[in-house]
This record gives sequence, C-alpha cells and structure tokens, in this order.
Amino acid sequence: MKRNRTLVLPALLAAVALSAPPMPINFDADKPGSSPVGWTFGRTGTGEPGSWVVEDGKPLGASGRVLVQRSADGTDYRFPVAFARQAPFTDGSITVRCRPISGRVDQACGVVLRAKDANDYVVARANALEDNIRLYNVTKGSRKQFAGWNGKVTSGEWHTISLSAKGAEYIVTFDGKEVIRAKSPEQTGPGKAGLWTKADSVTAFNDVAIDAAK
Repeated sequence: MKRNRTLVLPALLAAVALSAPPMPINFDADKPGSSPVGWTFGRTGTGEPGSWVVEDGKPLGASGRVLVQRSADGTDYRFPVAFARQAPFTDGSITVRCRPISGRVDQACGVVLRAKDANDYVVARANALEDNIRLYNVTKGSRKQFAGWNGKVTSGEWHTISLSAKGAEYIVTFDGKEVIRAKSPEQTGPGKAGLWTKADSVTAFNDVAIDAAK
C-alpha cells in the first residue's frame, strides 16, 4: 500500500499543477516612470503613440505597482496597444484587472489575442462612457465589431475583463460573469496577447493573467 500511495501522490500533484490557473503578471519589479521590461508597444490608427508607464498603485486603489496608459490624445481612431512578453499562441486566454481613469472621447479598457502586429488582432473592450462591451476583429488596421453586450461599466473603479479563444469561438467575461460568446473565423493562427485603449482613455491595468492552451 505504501508503494501505491508513493506512486499516486506525484501523479495527483502533477494533475493539480496542470489545472492550476496561470500566475498573474504584476509590475512590482518594474521601475516607476518607465515601461515594463519585456513588453512591446504599438498603435492602431493615427495620432500619438501610447504612453505606457509603471506607477505606484496606491493612489489608484491598488497594491503594488500598476501599468497606466497616460497619453490623452483625443484622436478618435487611435488605439494604443501593449503586447505582453509571452510567446505567441493560437488558443488560450488573457485576463486583466483594469480601471478607467479619465477620457472625454472614450474611457476604454481592452484585452487582445492573436495579435500579429498593431493592425491585426482580436480585441474585447469595456467602455465606461458608453456602458458596453464590444468584441472586434482588427484586420489591416480596420476595426469591425462582431459581438457586443450592454451593461454598466463604472468609471474610476477596478473591473476584471477576460477574453478567451478556442478555434473560431470567443468568450468574454466581465467581473466574473460571461457576457459574450460568439464565433468569427477571421483571425486565425498564433499571435500575441496584450492590452488596449482608445483615443484619450487614461486607463490603469494590473494582474495580467495569460494562459496558452496546452
């Protein structure tokens, strides 16, 4: 019996390890006032590039350090994107805590999957000025909505948004509730995961969790 228990325990531990959720990425090791190490940045559309800086999270109601997109250029068709350092993947998910801080044109916080570059990806975004969540394909810099949800998105508060992809199906959750399930075959193949804002949105992000499907 001892031998059986000895064999079973490592197997159980391995199963738990495989099923455990990914550890969130925080910005505590990054220097305040600078961009986070290993991340890359781009911009869909026109206008100024994004200004992605690490800041003390305490004034924003968060522990540790957070990543904030600070550029408030009000160009309407302007989408700053920050790509995480993980390797590209096809199926999987990205989850983040985000806080819309300010913006007169938009107050948006979004997550990106299957990004080939700043002009080709899938994005789910929440907007505190419009009280909705939208799911878009961005192809060659052109944005096209293929699903949406209308509901309260509060400015100045932390929310959790998640986007997952499996084949042509996408699922979006907001504050722990599934709000969108839709299919689109447009974006295929591996790409990076990342964060997204629009126009003059000043938005804070923290606790990024990225999970590539095994």
